[in-house]
Amino acid sequence: MATMLEVAKRAGVSKATVSRVLSGNGYVSQETKERVYQAIEESGYRLNLLARNLATKSTQTLGLVVTNTLYHGVYFSELLFHAARMTEDKGRRLILADGKHSAQDEREAIEYLLDLRCDAIIIYPRFLSVEEMDAIIESHSQPIMVINRRLRRNTSHCVWSDQKASSVSAVAQLLELGHRDIAFITGSLDSPTGIERLAGYKEALAQRRIPVREELIVEGKWTPASGAAGVETLVARNVPFSALVASNDDMATGAMKQLHQHGLRVPHQVSVLGFDDSALAPWLIPALSSVKVPVTEMIKETISRLIFMLDGGEFNYQQTFPGELIIRDSITRGPHG
Repeated sequence: MATMLEVAKRAGVSKATVSRVLSGNGYVSQETKERVYQAIEESGYRLNLLARNLATKSTQTLGLVVTNTLYHGVYFSELLFHAARMTEDKGRRLILADGKHSAQDEREAIEYLLDLRCDAIIIYPRFLSVEEMDAIIESHSQPIMVINRRLRRNTSHCVWSDQKASSVSAVAQLLELGHRDIAFITGSLDSPTGIERLAGYKEALAQRRIPVREELIVEGKWTPASGAAGVETLVARNVPFSALVASNDDMATGAMKQLHQHGLRVPHQVSVLGFDDSALAPWLIPALSSVKVPVTEMIKETISRLIFMLDGGEFNYQQTFPGELIIRDSITRGPHG
């Protein structure tokens, strides 16, 4: 393999000049640059990335930590697609680290990206506490942004969607339509999103002074199978309900299929509502009503902030992205409407 010294000899310049051309630091005439680039092409020289990174103190990479429980959903697909595309648009590469199944796994994933000398890091946490994420941000020089959690001390380092408020608004809409007996399939309750969406359901009922009935609440695991199982549990309890809210669209899809299996028509007998507004939601029969969480806008804002921080900028404000209820055919008026 050709070396930088061989490139320098072929181009008729010093090794230091070749280094300046490759790093972009220092003045080099256009004519000299062209000779160096031609020598690189002729010799087949390949830049040693580690050496360049050490020299420039930059790897041109952004790290992303995501727990693997998100990997199977359309939400993660959208998140990763836009993160990778926007990172590339900014002239950088995205490195993904698996947060796995615990707070310790998430810590190790963050340390791994720091050891790789990523210029900046994005954390989509499931297990780490807000206090620990604040501490991580404060103890490292690299810019760090957190998605979908509201930090207390470093508020400008987080971009989040108010899951509880979105859930309150969605359930309130069902109440406005005349539904009173509303079943709820939660997400995993070791997930902050799952906890917040359940809290929003309960808050919407409390605002209307409607008692929370635990027999109408079933815990799910974000999958279509758990949505179907949730309907089985509700039917076995023999408790009537005119509407069902599932904490994501995958569970809502499984729930609709199982309602059909029991001869319960959607929406004529049971209105169904999901979360995340997946790409398939408009194509289901009936088309699924869902709360759209603006994940694309959130990841774009996150990366824009990181790039701004890398360029020496500072933020002093936080930003939240509200959810939006998209009403389709799976919802109709309830018995009290």
